[in-house]
Formats: sequence, C-alpha cells, structure tokens
Amino acid sequence: MFGYILKRLLWVIPVLIGVSLILFGIMQMVPGDPASVLLGPKASEEAVETLNKRYGLEEPLHIQYYLLMKNFFSGNLESIYYKTTVIEIIGQKLRATVELGLTALIIAVIFAVPIGIIAAVKKNSVFDYLSMMLATLGISIPVFFTGILLIYIFSVIFNVLPSSGYGGSLLTIEGWRHLILPAFSLSSILIASTSRLTRSSMLEVLQEDYIRTARAKGVKESVITNKHALRNALIPVITNIGNQLAMLFGGAILTETVFAWPGIGRLAVTAVSYRDQPLVFGTILVLSFLYVITNLIIDILYVFINPQISYS
Repeated sequence: MFGYILKRLLWVIPVLIGVSLILFGIMQMVPGDPASVLLGPKASEEAVETLNKRYGLEEPLHIQYYLLMKNFFSGNLESIYYKTTVIEIIGQKLRATVELGLTALIIAVIFAVPIGIIAAVKKNSVFDYLSMMLATLGISIPVFFTGILLIYIFSVIFNVLPSSGYGGSLLTIEGWRHLILPAFSLSSILIASTSRLTRSSMLEVLQEDYIRTARAKGVKESVITNKHALRNALIPVITNIGNQLAMLFGGAILTETVFAWPGIGRLAVTAVSYRDQPLVFGTILVLSFLYVITNLIIDILYVFINPQISYS
C-alpha cells in the first residue's frame, strides 16, 4: 500500500507539469494583455513597458513559463492585479472553496446513496420512478440555473436564507445559513448521477449468485442489502464520485459566481477578467492538485470498503 501511495504521489509531478503547459498555452492564445486591461487603452508606452518588464511578460515564451513555475513553487509568484503573492491570495480563498466542496460532497453522499439503494430494492415502485425522474432532471439542469432557482425560492419568495455572501465560520449559525444554498446547488448534479449509478449497481449485485444463496439460506433481506450487496455495489459509486470531483470543482466556479462566494472559483473568474496570468496559473494548478489528491484518497478507500482489493 505504501509503495502504491508513493507511486501515485510521484505521478502528481508530471500531471501538474502537463496541466501547467496546457494552461500556459491557452493563456497565450487569449486576446489582450494585462497591461492594456489594468492600465487602460490610453496608458503610455513607458508604463506598459514597465509593467511587462516587472512580470516578465516581454520575455520569450519558454522563459515566461520557467519564471511562472519557479516563482509559483517558491511562493514568490505575484498577482498582477492584487499586487501580492498568488499563494497568499489562494490561501485566503481556499478555506471557502474547501468548505463549499466538502459540504456539497457530504450532502450528495447522504442523499444519493440511500435514494439509489431504496430505488433498487423497490424496483418499479412509485419511489423508483419518481426518484429517477428527478435524477434525470438534476443531471439536465445546469448548476448556475439550479442556484438561481434556489435563490428565487428560498431568498425571494420565502426569505428564509441569504441569497449571497460568506457567513464566516461554520461554528456559527450565520455561517451555515450562507452555506446551505450554494452547497445544495453545487451538489445537485452529483446527487443525480450518484443516485442513478447506485441504483444500477445495486440491481446488478442483487442478481449475483451469492445473493441468491444468501436468500435461500434465509438471511434477512436487510442483512443481504446492507452487508452483502452494498459493499460491492459501492465500488463503482465511489469511482464515479471521484470522477465527478472534476465537475464539482468546475461547478464551484459557476456556483461561487452566482452566490458571490469568496472562493478560488470566483477568484479564477476575476483573474481571467483582468488577464492576471500569474493568478490564473496559480488557481488552476491548485485546483488540479486538489483533484489529483482527492482521487488518490478515493483509491485508498477501496481497500476499506472491499478488503479483497489489494495494491501491489
């Protein structure tokens, strides 16, 4: 197990290098430059030259990439717009994004897995048809539209939850009140996809021979479902959750923008609008790192769910 974890951690290096190269190439193709955005179209040539020289924007592309990577990993990469280090800015915003993402993930698991199990056990029932219909709608509706809909219902019509902003620490009621709507909005697609997969996975496992044998022996249906079937059925579900984390991080950008949530997603939007290349570079690299590490944790969880799985 230790060797597998070490190997996966070493793979983070080429993955981040690949992401950084693709990201750097995309940034070079975006029209406009930071100097014209920040200084305005009437800025003098001297001011533009000074800004470009300060951030190395007049250097050849391979030198620009080297400087971005070197300064990012040394903690000296400076944001063009905020005039402070990228690491410091991301550190201030990371907490809000992690709180939102983890809460959305927990909500998705709490709702999706039981819904999928019940739908499988009660196949072709009213609950099965209704839950799968809602799951199909959940997959079809974009995250930002779900967010706007939740704001209209709970903030405009009933006025019970705030429509935007960050409530601070989750140790306070106000912090949770501000978190509820964006977390449910972000988790909507994950709930829909996970519940559908849980149902199909459970239905497949319930047809296995060892399940029929357990029923023939008179084992209680609840024991068959919770002990024998669920453990094997959860393996593809956890894989799906790991794959959906990319959508979770991508959806965080839209969700944080809709709810004015001060996280990395909204920070990335601001950075793009100001052509702040160092900040865009840093935020995407951090999100990529979080995605890779989270998938590693998902892989390790397989062993605890099914001890028959081993890593060599």
